[in-house]
Order: sequence, then C-alpha cells, then structure tokens
Amino acid sequence: MSTTLEIVRLCVNGDAHETGVPSHYTLLETLRYALRLTGSKQGCDKGDCGACTVLVDSVPTLACITPVWEAEGCAITTVEGLATPAGPHPLQDEFDLKGAAQCGFCTPGILCSAVALLERTTEPSREQIKEALAGNLCRCTGYTKILDAVEAAAERLNGTLAAEEESDR
Repeated sequence: MSTTLEIVRLCVNGDAHETGVPSHYTLLETLRYALRLTGSKQGCDKGDCGACTVLVDSVPTLACITPVWEAEGCAITTVEGLATPAGPHPLQDEFDLKGAAQCGFCTPGILCSAVALLERTTEPSREQIKEALAGNLCRCTGYTKILDAVEAAAERLNGTLAAEEESDR
C-alpha cells in the first residue's frame, strides 16, 4: 500500500524547506521525521504535556495537534533555532546555570514557551511566568529552578537591551 505525499513549504528557524509528507502529518511529525529536527519532543500526542511546543509566528503552538498545512507561510521556530552563531539564547544559558533542566524531555517546549513570554513581556512577574508555562508539564523538577531561570534570563535580556540602547546614543 503506498502513501500519497503532499508537498508542504515551511520556513523553520529562518530556513525554507519544501518536503513531501503524508497528508495526515502534524507539524511535529514533519519537523521530526521529514526535516530531522528532533529537539521538539513527541510526548502525549494529545496536546496535554507541552513537550512539542514550538513557536509559530512567535506564538507557542502545540505541534503534535497542529496539522502541518496550518503552518505553511508562517515563521516556525524550534528549540534548535533559539541559539545564534554567537552562542545560546540567554534563556538556554540560564537553564544551564540554574540547573533548570533535569531529564530534558520537557525543556525544548518550556524554552519555546518562555522565549515567547520574554519577547512580549520584558519584566514578567513570577505569576506571568507560571501562566506562560502552564501548558508545559515537567515530571522531574519542582519548577522552582525553571522559574528562576526565566526570571534571570529576563534580567539578562533587559541588561543587554539597556546596554545596546546606551551604546546607540
């Protein structure tokens, strides 16, 4: 039995991709199995755990329940796209420094959700961070180090932004 493939065109982490996938594929299946971007994790496949969270036009999106065709024409960012050639995203660095990742399975989704928060809120409160991460489940941590890492990243980003603004004057 042969499977009919549909051509999808995606912009992932700034790169254009065109690939054939079965018409029933989700965004997560396309990222992991067609594009070999395995940072986003396949957890519950029901949209409950958040391990598959990626950014679609800067909005945290559960890739396991998003049909791939819904992401065509959108800017998709996965955990692989958070770092730059200069180094890891400040949030990734703070996760490392604060010991916020344990087994690491939930970490890519949490990072994507937190980056979206930090892009729209420069000084998030602890409650805002908790709300932004409410859809991301972690079985290993007590969330405290994760919340600490997001707060520290916000402070670093604000310091970096302030320094950049000062140097522009």
